[in-house]
Amino acid sequence: MTYGGDVPRAPLPPRASAASRLRRSAGALSTAATAGMEEQLPWFSELSAQDRSWVGVIVQAGVQNFVEWYAAGGPTLGTPQGGTELAATVFGAAPRALAGVITLQQTVDLVRLSIDVVEASVDDVLEGEDAEAVHAAILRYAREVAFATAEVYARAAEARGAWDARLEALVVDAVLRAETDETLLSRASALGWRARGEACVVIGRVPAQRSEADLFEHARHLARSLDLDALCAVQGDRLVLLLGGAHDPRAAGTALLDVFDPGSPVVVGPSVADLAEAQHSARTAQSAFRVVPGWPDAPRPVLADELLPERVLGGDGHARRHLVEEVYLALLASGEALETLRAYLEGSRSIEAAARTLFVHANTVRYRLRRITELTGHDPTTPRGGLALQLALILGRQAGH
Repeated sequence: MTYGGDVPRAPLPPRASAASRLRRSAGALSTAATAGMEEQLPWFSELSAQDRSWVGVIVQAGVQNFVEWYAAGGPTLGTPQGGTELAATVFGAAPRALAGVITLQQTVDLVRLSIDVVEASVDDVLEGEDAEAVHAAILRYAREVAFATAEVYARAAEARGAWDARLEALVVDAVLRAETDETLLSRASALGWRARGEACVVIGRVPAQRSEADLFEHARHLARSLDLDALCAVQGDRLVLLLGGAHDPRAAGTALLDVFDPGSPVVVGPSVADLAEAQHSARTAQSAFRVVPGWPDAPRPVLADELLPERVLGGDGHARRHLVEEVYLALLASGEALETLRAYLEGSRSIEAAARTLFVHANTVRYRLRRITELTGHDPTTPRGGLALQLALILGRQAGH
């Protein structure tokens, strides 16, 4: 029995003693890790002061969490919930926006360097068996941190993918509803739209047994091979593609045929100046897609302007105005072309019969018919061209010209 003296304390267990010394050194270990990043990671010094501060918080949380885990014997790591708990503890200290500033590769470099610095510093804090035990624990802890890092970035990527899909659908829907404004252009830019001139809309059927994600990724891959931008949306049974940089709409539509349901028609709207004008291509493509069944032998893809007769019969006012203003008035201004076309179409499409009606040579009729093709873009000697020109004559007369 002793009197007037302090009661001697029982010695701490080896793990608790090592954890106590690590806990006292946690600040120094975090500082050493941050200093190592400044020396060995060039991208770290390029971050803003606030982002560097958040990285330091992550490193400090990682070191502190390791010390506490080691002191507790590591009961949660390696369990099904271990990675989730570690992600919340270490990465929960920083804002989610940091995942958009630091790439996954940079985070891997950060974790690797932090672990290396801590492991190299352990021998300065501990000795003998304690140091060996902590080295072994660090390896296990590093594995768990790696899994937690992958989980954080996987969730961020999943959330970004879902957000991008909704934003992409909004952009395409706005174009289809002719609601293009500065907000639309900003949203498209956020999705990677490079605003490089001509744009067009392509519409077809959704193929069976293929997911939207697979379809969209396939469409973007094909578009990138032609240096095109592509935004995609599914509306009912229709797949709508908004293409940027489409100088040749037919070539663009042909390159993307594999995305659509095989055997079903694919309609390509006209090329317009830019995304702000894409509503006009969308309107024309939608009108043409509604009436394309009227031409069973239509090429695949078919240009919307090749479906002018069907669009007129389907009640498309823009198609009616096009035939009057771009076709009939052009013929009217040329004088003899209009009379030649009338005589040719009303004479059973016989060049000789038209020549007799006009009191000219048959070769003169042939020359004028070629001239009509150059003026209007429609060849009166073909069934499709003759039909479009016949409708133009009817609509022009109805309009009172």
